[in-house]
Amino acid sequence: MNPWDNLRKVIEEPLISFGEIEITPAILLTATLIILIAYSISRFLQRMLRRSVFEQIHINKGSQSAICRLLHIVIMCIGVFIAIEYTGINLTTLAAVSAVLLVGIGLGLQTITHNFISGLIMLFERPVQEGDFVEVDGVQGRVQAVNAYSTKVYTLDNVTIIVPNSKFLSENVTNWSFEESKVRIHASVGVSYGADVELVAETLLEVGRAHPEVLSDPEPQMQFLGFGDSSLNFDLLVWIEDPPRQLFVISDLNFAIVRAFRERDITIPFPQRDLHVRSAVPMSVATQADGNAKKE
Repeated sequence: MNPWDNLRKVIEEPLISFGEIEITPAILLTATLIILIAYSISRFLQRMLRRSVFEQIHINKGSQSAICRLLHIVIMCIGVFIAIEYTGINLTTLAAVSAVLLVGIGLGLQTITHNFISGLIMLFERPVQEGDFVEVDGVQGRVQAVNAYSTKVYTLDNVTIIVPNSKFLSENVTNWSFEESKVRIHASVGVSYGADVELVAETLLEVGRAHPEVLSDPEPQMQFLGFGDSSLNFDLLVWIEDPPRQLFVISDLNFAIVRAFRERDITIPFPQRDLHVRSAVPMSVATQADGNAKKE
């Protein structure tokens, strides 16, 4: 027998039967090929969009990623539907079977489904995009990628944190880059009650203007916060362009404030407490009182 006839017989031999529907190796291979073609088309269109279209319309990286991911999902869904139709399986029947299965395993897939739907919402609303500097669940970092189920956040400590997408919708998220990257930071300090407050205000503003990363527009500002237990409290407010640098800039400002205060004899006080000691009862009086009590 011809080897090709043997091969044809093997690939046309039914593997699975659903009533009148027979799934053969040839059908499985063809369905797999359709899905691979859909994947290749998706990758090709994404590359073409990034190289040609996005460069001309000048949209940000987060929007580019969202469009590409949505395009990939649509094309892959079309490819899967075509592959299923090719096998002869009725999509209506498949949907009914899937509904029954989802009821059975719904509890087990609840978290995965929640994160997946959250990922789709993030694609449309885009509260967080690639390249944004965010703070979520106590973690600060720059968003590397927004995937179907989770988001990669690259922290300032050179660590990649995998955050479930649901956290970006169910918890408070600070997005320092949502509309613009410019942010205001605070450098707080207390001075002694005997300090010249006008000199303190002038010194703080000079320190703010002298830092190279502090913006001149808006210009640095100073606030007299109030009267503390041991100090007069002030706040230096400055604007910077790069949110990940905020802790470093605050550190630089604190160093500069200490130097400037020492040069101008402005005292930064430490907490003070007044201790009042009540006069003790003389021992002789106490002893005499005890003796009288015993005689009685």
